Amino acid sequence: MQDAAYGYGSGPLLSGLKLDLPRGSFHFLTGPSGAGKTTFLKLCYAELLPTAGRVTLLGKEAAGIGRDAVADLRARIGVVHQDCQFLDHLPTDENIALPLTVTGRAGPGHARDIAELVAWVGLSSRARALPPELSGGERQRAALARAVIMDPDVILADEPTGNVDWDMSLRLLQLLVELNRMGKTVLIATHDLALIRAAKSQVQARVLRIKDGRVDVAGADL
Repeated sequence: MQDAAYGYGSGPLLSGLKLDLPRGSFHFLTGPSGAGKTTFLKLCYAELLPTAGRVTLLGKEAAGIGRDAVADLRARIGVVHQDCQFLDHLPTDENIALPLTVTGRAGPGHARDIAELVAWVGLSSRARALPPELSGGERQRAALARAVIMDPDVILADEPTGNVDWDMSLRLLQLLVELNRMGKTVLIATHDLALIRAAKSQVQARVLRIKDGRVDVAGADL
């Protein structure tokens, strides 16, 4: 990002953004509710375009990306949304496989890969359960599996542990750390400082803080 900004009618929410996420790096994004964490993540996967400045995503300037290129870009950026949505009439494993299905990449050869991914997030016994039957932690793990099924280069997670207990938070963190060790770039938006402290014993993580509309590297007081 080069002097990027995003604002609504009442004025800028984020401004002066100068940030680079190197390949294979791990980041936390903190800040109070309403500071713009979700907006920042949306800029990172071209759901929103900056109202000023430049955002470059995987080597391409976001403002100049066409519709087809955006689809290709989002296949390389996996997103775990804060309020993960599923199709309630489809079982969990089919919801996880939806990105493959809608892009025409699903096929008989993917069945084992899907089963392995479901097992990796610990949902083998829940693979045929419908989404309303899942607990909050199970839904978040399913959302993570769906986000990585296209083997993206970047994982963006918006408050992935906000609605689960501490043990499940640590389990989700471990999965994200494993993805980072596989070479994925990981950015987690969270207000949970305990989660950040827990991560620092496992991975070299940079902590970013949104304050007064700007994103800065946080100090060592976390």
